Amino acid sequence: MDRLITFKDEKLFFIDQTKLPMEYVVDAYDDYRAVCTAIRQLKVRGAPAIGVAAGYGAVVAAYQFSAKPFAECRRSILAAIDELAATRPTAVNLFFALDRQRAVVNGYTGTENGVLIDAMRAEADRIADEDMTLGRKLGIAGAALIADGDVIMTICNAGSLATAGIGSALACIYMAKEQGKRVKVYSLETRPLLQGARLTTYELSKNGIDVTLITDGMAGIVMKTKGVTKVITGADRVAGNGDSANKVGTYGLSVLAKHHRIPFYIAAPRSTFDLSITSGDAIPIEERDAKEITHWGGRQIAPDGIAVYNPAFDVAPAEHITGIITEDGVLRPPYHENIRALWGS
Repeated sequence: MDRLITFKDEKLFFIDQTKLPMEYVVDAYDDYRAVCTAIRQLKVRGAPAIGVAAGYGAVVAAYQFSAKPFAECRRSILAAIDELAATRPTAVNLFFALDRQRAVVNGYTGTENGVLIDAMRAEADRIADEDMTLGRKLGIAGAALIADGDVIMTICNAGSLATAGIGSALACIYMAKEQGKRVKVYSLETRPLLQGARLTTYELSKNGIDVTLITDGMAGIVMKTKGVTKVITGADRVAGNGDSANKVGTYGLSVLAKHHRIPFYIAAPRSTFDLSITSGDAIPIEERDAKEITHWGGRQIAPDGIAVYNPAFDVAPAEHITGIITEDGVLRPPYHENIRALWGS
């Protein structure tokens, strides 16, 4: 698949995902504050893709400040990195990428703007290249869990639109198809912004995967009557004990899967793990604008002044998770021990 986030001629390019599937629009960014806005507005979304975009966003900032004296340029870049880090609180890949760029800036001992910018550009390229490579590795690990004829349920979008490569959860399905396995997918619409309806069905159908769209509230009856054999979702942050934050509705899916005795898998690269957080209770959960629920297509659909709760994510507890698919293989319980064993500490 083509890379969906690119950098050329001092500009960052990525698809405006808010316009899919009706319009395919690639926007160019030469102002890091516009990148911040795009991340907040979900023009680029999906934890790994946010990280890649933010990594390049720091490079955009470096080019913006390149005419300043070195010390001022350096201070301005670090301030821009902080602004990029403040765009969304839950997806840890954002901070993973920006911490790497911050380390490049702080580790540079010279005084030449151009040399620093080249180093930051190289680091952003490495972040993107790593995501491209690990997506296939993760997909191969996940495909080994998929049998010919499996019926898989997923929520939100954890495919090529959510990463620099072929995805996380959907990478498992793509690699299974590449291995000649027949797979059917039920995609939840994913209220309120419909990433499943707009994005997952779009890319799965384009790639020849048998996909059926359902509303979020249909998950239980579909599990009961349609022969669902596995649930595979992505993640935006995995705590040290295996608790996994993902798009709101994932917790409910994990409960339903456990009730119906259906294996429930999280697919997440190592950049999505946050070992500084011991459990899902400590994962910051982003709350978004009430209008995402009270309005639809610019039209108000709820009464004036109605109270609204709009968390963008929830947390699937480790005890509901059959396995966590990574580029280094599939982690199994006990997660607290096995996650640390993967990191060697």
